[in-house]
Amino acid sequence: MRTKFDLAIKNARLRRKSDGVYHIGITDGKIVSISKNDAAVAEVELDAESNLVTESFVNPHLHLDKVFTLDRLDELALEKYHQNQMTAAATAIELASRVKTQYDRSWITENVRIALRWAAACGNTHIRAFADVDNKARLEGVVALLELKEEFRNIVDIQVVAFPQDGVVKEPGADILVHEAMSMGADVVGGIPWIEHSDADAQSHIDAMFSIATQFDAPISMLVDDVGDAKLRTLEMLAMTTKKVGWEGRVLAHHARAMALYPDSYHSDLVKLLKDNSIGIVTDPHTGPLHVRVKDLLEKEVLVCLGQDDISDAYYPYGQNNMLEVAFLASHLLWMTTKVDMDCLYDMITTSAAKAMGLATHKLEVGSTASLVVLDVPTTIESLRFHRAPKYVINHGRIIAESGELVQ
Repeated sequence: MRTKFDLAIKNARLRRKSDGVYHIGITDGKIVSISKNDAAVAEVELDAESNLVTESFVNPHLHLDKVFTLDRLDELALEKYHQNQMTAAATAIELASRVKTQYDRSWITENVRIALRWAAACGNTHIRAFADVDNKARLEGVVALLELKEEFRNIVDIQVVAFPQDGVVKEPGADILVHEAMSMGADVVGGIPWIEHSDADAQSHIDAMFSIATQFDAPISMLVDDVGDAKLRTLEMLAMTTKKVGWEGRVLAHHARAMALYPDSYHSDLVKLLKDNSIGIVTDPHTGPLHVRVKDLLEKEVLVCLGQDDISDAYYPYGQNNMLEVAFLASHLLWMTTKVDMDCLYDMITTSAAKAMGLATHKLEVGSTASLVVLDVPTTIESLRFHRAPKYVINHGRIIAESGELVQ
């Protein structure tokens, strides 16, 4: 007698398998069967029609509290941020921070709801979401994201990052707010040490955030060296502190654009430091003129993934929480256009991004959580070419979206 599953996906083409179609059985939110020969029987059955079925998409970097705030400001910050100089980027952050004087969880909540619906429709089921905490933003963004984390539970899974965007030394009291945000239920300790006035202040920033992370046994996500200045060294500081504290495998470095300008010898030493301390890199090459040397990092087996970063805010005017679109843009910007490259890019928005976020069971294999997308194309190249919403989106074994529309 055949096993009957809660949900079955028939005739699924799987990545890196060229031997025909498979049938996937799902029960209690888990993948319990992947079979080539026996068609699954279930309460609900989907026919992939020989199209691609993969893990759902993962976004490890999104300033979710800022989505759709572009219209609340002029474009001065956008113009400054897209310059390379450190002073221009720092000025952009100061200009962008003006929106936080208007922060109120009511309009933040409505904006975020839209962004999360877009995410679910596009198959983006896991997000590491940054919320600014400082004397202007206070905890308005954190409160809003924590409430929506519960509202969207098992639709879009959110990791809330308490992020001191304006600095810690520069912004007295920000560390207290980060600690309070973690006490309220935030998941990740953020940081942006390069924004400080000196190397000593940057190290103090890093040390303060690691102190909070160890108190709460929490992972760390820090934006480092996010400008075109080859003298910046906060990524190195972050790596050395990771080693000192023993936080290997629990730290993500974001942006690190200055790596593009480092001398080869220093870059090589830094890459080894990243690998030895299991520090992953999140890059968002579509949001600025510089980015890390992705191919070199991948060749050295450093964990690299892609993030959306922004959706219609002071730093980036586009974005729809569609990670296939992010990979499509990265394919051009990084000139990664071979079949091997495209498979790598796909990993960078699925399994690699999941690993970066500590999602150990985000895999298309028996025993893993059933968070999957059924695409309307049979190959990776076509998934990037069209970057359309999946035909079906499944999270924790439940269909949450169909053909770009949420399932109520």
